[in-house]
Amino acid sequence: MTNKEIERKFLVRDRSVLQGRPGVPIVQGYPIKEHGHMTMRVRIVGEHAFLTLKSPVHGLTRDEFEYPIPLADARTLIACHCDHRIIRKTRYEVPYRGQRFEVDVFEGVHQGLVVAELELAHEAQRILRPDWLGDEVSHDRRYGNFSLALAEQARALGVMPLPRPDERAA
Repeated sequence: MTNKEIERKFLVRDRSVLQGRPGVPIVQGYPIKEHGHMTMRVRIVGEHAFLTLKSPVHGLTRDEFEYPIPLADARTLIACHCDHRIIRKTRYEVPYRGQRFEVDVFEGVHQGLVVAELELAHEAQRILRPDWLGDEVSHDRRYGNFSLALAEQARALGVMPLPRPDERAA
């Protein structure tokens, strides 16, 4: 049996929904990725670490396999094998009318970018949109974490400038 990840992704237009909520720091890196194939992600969430394999997205769905790994291994993988393909963010959980949004506030060159994700049971699941959500970006690859990590890598290597946060939503 495979694990399925079905999610919708939105920009957040009103960050005040995060005020007073505890967040957890996340560092994640991408050691390998071939176009059209699985992505490997190493993630440190607080004091826990995970290795995740994700298939390409079909619609809103993809296979996802996640395994806990020792924190020291994750730190080594990120430091030695991700070649600047690393993003840093703080994640907040925001409940809304029986739903649980995960809201990521990005750091570094992506500072100012705030994205909310909602895991679904199936692609046709109806969602209730809170007024603090902005545009949906589920099908916009620029807002995928791997794409954001590639932009971090390009910036670190001096290859390309990134748009300012106020240009991202345009």
